[in-house]
Amino acid sequence: MQETCSTPNHRITAVLFDMDNTLFDFVEAKIAACDAVNRRLGLDQGRDLLMYFLRQDGRSFEDWGHIRDFMVDNRVFSEDLFAECCSIYEETKIRNLVPYPYIGETLRTLKEQGLLLSVVTDAYFENAVIRLEKTGLYPIFDEVITADMTGAHKPDPKVFLLALEKMGRHPSEVLMVGDSLRRDIGPAKKLGMMTAYAGYGDRNFLEDREEKADVTLADIRDVLRVVNGKNRV
Repeated sequence: MQETCSTPNHRITAVLFDMDNTLFDFVEAKIAACDAVNRRLGLDQGRDLLMYFLRQDGRSFEDWGHIRDFMVDNRVFSEDLFAECCSIYEETKIRNLVPYPYIGETLRTLKEQGLLLSVVTDAYFENAVIRLEKTGLYPIFDEVITADMTGAHKPDPKVFLLALEKMGRHPSEVLMVGDSLRRDIGPAKKLGMMTAYAGYGDRNFLEDREEKADVTLADIRDVLRVVNGKNRV
């Protein structure tokens, strides 16, 4: 764990987690899913399909329209095959979701210490629940705050304000843990939360690194050291 900034010594009573690439490697699951779609299409362009999902074209990271565009561009599109490929993509992606090391035991320890644990994600609620249930993490969290609840996406502060409202916590009581400096760390810090950068999971290939977190986590177990250090009497 590396400390990069000093923060006021407020007691931490809640931890707010990003989901994808903070709790599990979502990009690796997507790569497996893109490869599976390519095998069905008789192509060998899995990384190319992944880049379609990474385009900054106003659509979400999970929009099936990216698969459609990829198929059209490679002249293999039909409606029936598109529907089949979407099914293959979803099934393979979920099957390949595995929590990062020590995630489950760290979350359970935090709960045992009496902390409120919540997730804030740009996924929709149904998709977030599917991912959290597959990884066995869903029952651990007190709240799951999703894009369809807020009507916004990170780094919009509305996302984090709704999370604080649902948790019933002042920002100074909350530790925000996320892999994106721009979408997780920056906005949470501006609202007054303590921030922990999950550098172990950062797969934000096209993102700048201008924001600075209060601490950088080598792995999720460092969250225990952050919380217990801040809460030491």
